[in-house]
Amino acid sequence: MASYSVGFWNLENLFDIAQSPRRSDKLERTLRSELAGWTQAVLDLKLSKLASVITRMNGGLGPDLLGVCEVENRFVLEGLRDVINGIVPGRRYEIVHADARDGRGIDVAFLYDPSVFTPIATFFHFIVKRSATRDIVQVNFQTSSGRLFVVVGNHWPSRSGGQYESEPFRLIAGETLGYFHERIREVHGPNTAVLAMGDFNDEPPDRSLAVHARSMRQRPKVTLAQSAAFLNLMWPIVGSGIGTHYFSNFANVLLASRSLLTGAGGLEVQTDTVEVVRFADMMGTGVYPGPIRFGRGGDMNADGFSDHFPIAVRILED
Repeated sequence: MASYSVGFWNLENLFDIAQSPRRSDKLERTLRSELAGWTQAVLDLKLSKLASVITRMNGGLGPDLLGVCEVENRFVLEGLRDVINGIVPGRRYEIVHADARDGRGIDVAFLYDPSVFTPIATFFHFIVKRSATRDIVQVNFQTSSGRLFVVVGNHWPSRSGGQYESEPFRLIAGETLGYFHERIREVHGPNTAVLAMGDFNDEPPDRSLAVHARSMRQRPKVTLAQSAAFLNLMWPIVGSGIGTHYFSNFANVLLASRSLLTGAGGLEVQTDTVEVVRFADMMGTGVYPGPIRFGRGGDMNADGFSDHFPIAVRILED
C-alpha cells in the first residue's frame, strides 16, 4: 500500500523582483507600492524561508504534492523548486502552472514529485467576476500505479471591501467548483478520487463552501449523496483556536470527494491526518499564535515566512 503526503500553502505575495523583464508595464504600475524594496536578495531570502518549511513537511521528506497560491509567475516557482530540490535528497519537483487573469498577477500552481504523480491533463476554470480573479486549477494526475487522482487548486476572491459585500464573488467561485466537480464525475465516473484544496477566503460554515460547493460536515451525508459532494476535512478543528490565517481564522481548506472517503477508486483520504503545519519558528506569540509573515520588501521581516500556515493530509492507495 502506498502513502502520499498532499498539502497546500498560500505563500504570501511571492513576487518576481521589481522591474522584472518578465512582468508587463501595466502590472508593474499596479504593483508599484508592493514591489518597493523587492530585490533579488529579498526574493532569495523569501525562497529560502519557504523552502525551509516545505522540506520539513512529511517528516523531512517534503510533500509528494503541494498546491500553492499567491505566486506571480513560473520563474519564482522554478526558483523555489530549485532550492527545495537542493535540500531534500531524492526529490526532483516539477511544476504545473499557467498565468491567470488576476489583476495583481498572482496564480495558483502545483509542485509535484514526478516519480509519484504524472499530470495527464490540466484545466483552468475561469470564475466569472467583474474584475479578473484567480482561475480554479484542475490537474488530473496519474499515480505510479496508474490510478486517476484529480486535484483542484483554489484561491477564491478575498474579503477586501467587507465580508458580506464581497461574498457574492465567493458564491460564484463555489458554484464553479461544484459544477466542475460534477463534470469530473460525469466524465471519469462517480468513483473518481477528487481533492479540492486552497485558500477559499471563507470558513467551513459559510455559504460559498457549505451550500454552493456542497462541502459538508457530516461524513454519512457525503457518502450517501447521489450527486457531487465534498467532506470539508477542516471541520474538526473549527473552534480549536488553530487556524491557517488569523485575520479571518480559517482560509485554507481541504475538501475530499466521496470516492476518497470510501476508497472506491483505490485512493482513500486519512481524515485523521489533516493538520495545520505549525513549526515553532513559524509561530508568533499570544493566545492564538498566528503565522509570522514575511511581508514585502519595504517592511520585510527576515524571521517571517508567510501570513498563512500550510495544511497537509495523507492519502493511501491500495
